[in-house]
Amino acid sequence: MTQEELDSLMAQDVDSMDIGLATSGSENTKDEIKAEFIDPNTYKPEADKKWPPPPPTEEHKVVHQLDDVTRDSEVKMTEVFDQIDTIGALVNKIEKDSKKIKEYIKIQEEMLTTLVGSFPNIKAFATSLEETKEIAKVNDEIKNCAMDCTDACMQAMDIMQYQDIHRQKIERVINVMRALSQYMNSLFEGRGDDSKRVASATYIAGDNHDEVASETDIEALIASFGHR
Repeated sequence: MTQEELDSLMAQDVDSMDIGLATSGSENTKDEIKAEFIDPNTYKPEADKKWPPPPPTEEHKVVHQLDDVTRDSEVKMTEVFDQIDTIGALVNKIEKDSKKIKEYIKIQEEMLTTLVGSFPNIKAFATSLEETKEIAKVNDEIKNCAMDCTDACMQAMDIMQYQDIHRQKIERVINVMRALSQYMNSLFEGRGDDSKRVASATYIAGDNHDEVASETDIEALIASFGHR
């Protein structure tokens, strides 16, 4: 089969496909059918209209921003650790005070138990004894809550370690970026001083711009090479 016969056969297949779509009432067009078979791995979208990115001012420099992130992150992490230490110190104080309260309640409970045994008809002693036992339970709950706070502080400190790991990752990215920047600067480094280079025309013939260089400008540019 020749190339012409093959092209003719392919054209007939396309025509028959178009007829089949028209008779079936489908709204798919050939472009939509083609879109269904686009390989996502090789598909390249159109260039973003927002390119180029923002100018390299102090506000937009990437390494500056990453340095700010790592610095602020370390400062805030230190402040969080300070707050956790404060909470831990207060919790320890609560636990110590709870022990003192427990000792006092124990003495009061023993005394009221003796009074109830000695004066069973006085209901005030029995009522105070029951209230003292309830306060003892509340004190135990406070102690348990303080211990839970201590465990939560320890877990919070462990979680904050991930923040330090993230900071180290960002610092590693910064070091790689700086190494690549230095490599590119060294790669494109010239032997002469850039200030002594001959100025080039902003627009020349063939550029899609109205302010192209004239023949006089080009001749002056060529003549300037002879004065170097």
